[in-house]
This record gives sequence, C-alpha cells and structure tokens, in this order.
Amino acid sequence: MPTLTRPLLPLVEQPGEMCCAPLADAPLTEADAHVLAGRLKALADPGRLRLLSLVLAAGESCVCDLTEPLALSQPTVSHHLKVLVDAGILQREKRGRWAWFSPVPGALGALAAILGAVAQPTTAGA
Repeated sequence: MPTLTRPLLPLVEQPGEMCCAPLADAPLTEADAHVLAGRLKALADPGRLRLLSLVLAAGESCVCDLTEPLALSQPTVSHHLKVLVDAGILQREKRGRWAWFSPVPGALGALAAILGAVAQPTTAGA
C-alpha cells in the first residue's frame, strides 16, 4: 500500500479533483496558496524535474534505477524523491527492502488545470 511520509493538504482529493479552483476563477485562500506553492517549489528544481520525467516515463521506478541516469548519489536522489512525495506528486510503495515510486493519479493534471486558465494563449493582433 502506498504511504506518504507525512500528511499534507491534498492537491487532489480523488484522481482528477483539485485542491482549489483555477487561479483565474477566484482568489486563492491562504491555505490553498500554501498547498499550491509547496507543489510548485517541489517542481522548481532541475534535478527533481528530470527525476519526475524518468518516473513518469517508466510508470514506476526504484531509487536504484534512478541514480545512474541522473549522475547523482543515492542519498541525493532519495531526498529529491522525498520532496516529490511530500508534495503529493509521487507516491511511495515499500516492496521488500526497496521503495518504488509512481505518480499520484491526477496530481499533475490537477496542477495543470489550476494553472491552465492563466496560461491561455493570446491571439496575435488582438
């Protein structure tokens, strides 16, 4: 069973559900702003973005499979994975002596939906 190392306000209640309304719909509450900022901070690191892309491409990954492609030490990779798990972006499942990481269903889609209304392309010449 996947376990989080500490409980956080969820980015998604159920797969596809968001913690808060899209930014352009209504002002964020202070609590929602803290939750959203935590997720964005977790993603605002080149190493964590690369790590996330490796896990997403594989569907799930073990730390032992991620150190070589990133050219980072196991403790550094483990730290980055912990940050992504604490942010609610990845989930951790213990299998024997190894921990396996996979995306939290709907977490990235919910984040994209929250930010998406602001990122609409503008029409040239309008």
